[in-house]
Order: sequence, then structure tokens, then C-alpha cells
Amino acid sequence: MFTFIAIIWSGFKMALQELWLNKLRTFLSLLGITIGIFCIIGVLSTLDSMKRKVQGEIQSLGSNSIWIDKFDYGSGGGGNYPWWKYIKRPNQKYREMLTLKDNSTLTKNISYFVPSNVTVEYKNNALENVNLYGISEDFSKIQNLTIGAGRYLNESEFKNEQPVCVMGYTNAEKIFGTAERAVGKNITINNKQATIVGVITKQGKNLLDGFAFDDCLIISYRFYCTMFNPENSGQNLIIAQAKDDVKSTVLIDQLRGIMRQIRRLSPTAEDNFALNDLNKFSEKTEEFFGVVNMAGWFIAGLSLLVGAFGVANIMFVTVRERTSQIGLKKALGAKKSVILTEFLLESSLLCTFGGLLGLLLVWILALILSSMLPFVIYIAPNIIGLAFSVCIILGIISGIIPALMAARMDPVVAIRSK
Repeated sequence: MFTFIAIIWSGFKMALQELWLNKLRTFLSLLGITIGIFCIIGVLSTLDSMKRKVQGEIQSLGSNSIWIDKFDYGSGGGGNYPWWKYIKRPNQKYREMLTLKDNSTLTKNISYFVPSNVTVEYKNNALENVNLYGISEDFSKIQNLTIGAGRYLNESEFKNEQPVCVMGYTNAEKIFGTAERAVGKNITINNKQATIVGVITKQGKNLLDGFAFDDCLIISYRFYCTMFNPENSGQNLIIAQAKDDVKSTVLIDQLRGIMRQIRRLSPTAEDNFALNDLNKFSEKTEEFFGVVNMAGWFIAGLSLLVGAFGVANIMFVTVRERTSQIGLKKALGAKKSVILTEFLLESSLLCTFGGLLGLLLVWILALILSSMLPFVIYIAPNIIGLAFSVCIILGIISGIIPALMAARMDPVVAIRSK
């Protein structure tokens, strides 16, 4: 065991010495590996971070939930999208949500949602195009809203249409400077006074077209009705969340039956509503990132292939330069395995250095892009481990033929070579 460790340590020192003495050659060999590892870590880390962000936003919209809308989200938005068909459908009504809540046995939470754009005024300050959300009681249970300052709307405020609201973090900063200063202040919404009772924790930019909680103002549905007619919104939603042990497909079947009864549709009539399953968006996201990952691996594979040929070429040159040394070692009793290990260690070390340089470049790029993109690029430990495993394997593959040539040399012939 100690002999093996001594051989490895000796080979390691020799490999470092050779790489240091031939700096230009080492740099050129590292270049291909560095580019390949840079592509692997860069692509995988960016996609993994983007996937985390998208999946997190989908979960924030309500895990295992169904959005009842007039529009079918799965139909896409291309030229064949039948918007004319969907726009004629009736809006979702609050009383429909109440009927669903009373009759659905598979739902954990059901909420109503109706949006508007308003101007919010406070003293001499006015903030235009604020997203006003009129919601029912279960909305926060589905969305898992986090209040950073103050509190959320209570049951009494929902039932008694009290003029209170919860403000988004960005809006609070724009009007009051800080979230804490917003709590307790009275603002004017569409000529109605409302008291801010809480501020939502900062959410950050969204990749998906979901709820813009940083720029919103949340009020109860009943208070919303004192200012607007929800029937005219055109963007009304009913959000139903399945119980923990219920599959979304089963819930869809039940909701469809209840909605058809509510709207008195005949058995042959087409649905005039859409049941959008958010779980399908998550599945489509997995498929999309899987395809892009394959494309990234293909690009990185080409770079690594070029780098592998470069490392192999350098190792052939190294074997030729050290032929007489190899012969002398074998004449003194060095085994084939020792010579083989020596050169494989050198090629693996060369590829590992390339991987480290590639990782450094990705880390610098991640810092730059994280400040520009709406999500932070996170280099996961498993991606780093995968990249260095690829480096070691690539080093062994690139150096195996030159190492075998060195191990099989005749010591007499090798010593006489110049």
C-alpha cells in the first residue's frame, strides 16, 4: 500500500514538473479541455438555475392546482390560436366558485381572483398601472404568500368588505421608501380610501406570466366590488387546489362535471370554460430543459473531443521525449504498471487543470450574468462533480495509448534512443 502511494506521489510530482517546464504546450493542451468544461458547466448550471426558477414560479402559482378560465393555456399563442372562440365564453363568476366549494369533495382550497389596473395615490404621490387583485379567502393558502411587514387580511375583513389592502414590496418602496413605513398608511384607490395592513416580501422578477406580487395591491373580493364590476373584468379566475392524495386529473373530471351543471350545458354541448392543469406546465418544462441539455452536451462534446485529441498528441510527444528515461526506469526494475500509471496520471492531471480553469471562467461568468438575469446562476455540486469526473475519464482515454506504448517499450532499445 505504501509502495503504491509512493509511486502515485512520485508520478504526481513528475507530472507537475513536466507541465511547468512546457508551459506553452500545456496551455495549448488545456485550451480545448477548458472550453469543453466551460461549455458543460456553463450550460448545465444556467439551465439548472433557470429550471429551478421556472419550477419555483409554477409551484408559487399553486401546487397541484387547476385554473378555471375562459382561455385554454395549452393551446399556445400561435397563429392558429382560436382566441375568437375563447373570448366569447362567459366570465367565471364568484357564485360559481362558491358552488364549486360546496360541491367539490376533492379540493383542499378554492379561490376567486379578479384583476384590474388602477392608480394609487398617497398625498402628492401617484403610482399608475398598479395591479389590483380582488381575491377570496383561500387565495393565500394556494399561493403561500409571505408577509414581510405587517399582516395579511383577516376573516372579518374578507366578509365585511373593509377598506384594507396588502401592498407589493416594489410599490411600497416607490411610494413610501421602505416596506415598514407603508404599514398603517391610508391610500386612495379609484377615489376610495384604503388602509395598508401588510407588505408582501420581495419576490423578484418572474420568467413566467404569473402574479406580479411585487407590483400588486391585494384587496378582498367584496371590497373590490365596491369599486368595480367584476363581471366586466374578462380575466376572472377560479383556482382550485386538489387535496394532497388526489391527482389533478381526477379533480379535473369532478370540476368539469360541476361546472357543466352550473352552466346548464347539454350532454352534447362543448365546454365553455377551460380547466388548466399547472402540473402539465411542470412536465413540459422538464421536457424542454431535457432537450436543451442534450444540445448543450453535444456542443460541449465537440469541444472535449478536440481537447482530447490535443491531450493525446501532447502525450505522444511527451513519451517520445522521455523514451530514454523510460528505458532506464525499466532497466532498474520499474514495472509496466508503474510506467502506465505515471503517464495516465499526467494526462488526467492535465485534463483536471483544464477543468479547474473552465470552472473559474464559469464562476466569473455566473457572477456577471446573475446581476443581469432575473435569476441567480447557481453552480450545483453535482454538476461540478460530473465535470471533474468527465475530466478524469477523458484524461485516461486520451493518455491510454501513449501510456501503453511507454509501458511496453524494450528497455535496451529505449535507452539507446536519442
